[in-house]
Amino acid sequence: MKMATGNKTIYNPYNMKQVIVSLLMLTTAAAFGQVRNATDTGKVFDVREKLVQLAMQNPTYEVVDRNVNKSLYELRKAKGGWLGVVSVAGNVNEFTINPPPTAAPGGFANFYPRYNISVTVPLDLFINKSNDVKIARENYLIAEANRNDRYRQIRAEVLTKYEDYLMHKERLESQVRITQEEHTIFKSKERDFEDGIINLDEYTRASKAYEEMRLRRSEYQRNVNVAKYDLERMIGVPLEEALATK
Repeated sequence: MKMATGNKTIYNPYNMKQVIVSLLMLTTAAAFGQVRNATDTGKVFDVREKLVQLAMQNPTYEVVDRNVNKSLYELRKAKGGWLGVVSVAGNVNEFTINPPPTAAPGGFANFYPRYNISVTVPLDLFINKSNDVKIARENYLIAEANRNDRYRQIRAEVLTKYEDYLMHKERLESQVRITQEEHTIFKSKERDFEDGIINLDEYTRASKAYEEMRLRRSEYQRNVNVAKYDLERMIGVPLEEALATK
């Protein structure tokens, strides 16, 4: 870096070195911040997906999943149901196999038919069974659609509840800091009041401000707990266990 001194310009290498070092530090910090943000984003994504997968084991989702299986079985049953309405009957002419003792030799050999087989097929078989299969297939597709819709509902509900939990948690952390600051101010005012530096009104205002912040902290703590319990109801495990890295 050049420095002007009177009519002369003096090159100062130490200032230039400081500038270079500062630029390197800023570049490194920015790069580290990008890597950390990418890592944090991936971790948050994994946590959210983990919560969704845990919620998929919820009994309400199990019901729609089993309805899909039930509809599939009914579809298979409808496809093979036509066998139950087709009847086959047959008989053999007894005289050609076991002629009576009094019959002349070969007397019944030319009796026809020696045996017969009959098949009974209802006239509306193919129409009815075709419709039954179509109905069963539609029920199966409806059950699958209900399952997919339920999956989207549970996913949205879990992610929303997790965002609510994070919001209430952040509010609580901020309120804890504010309450601590108010507590410090209150204790200072309390000492000043005892030493006669301030009057009762100023001490009372400090006391009320601290009490208000303390009650608000309790309210935010309650909101965090409720959001946590509501989320745990869906995922079926303690939230700390779900968020633990394995």
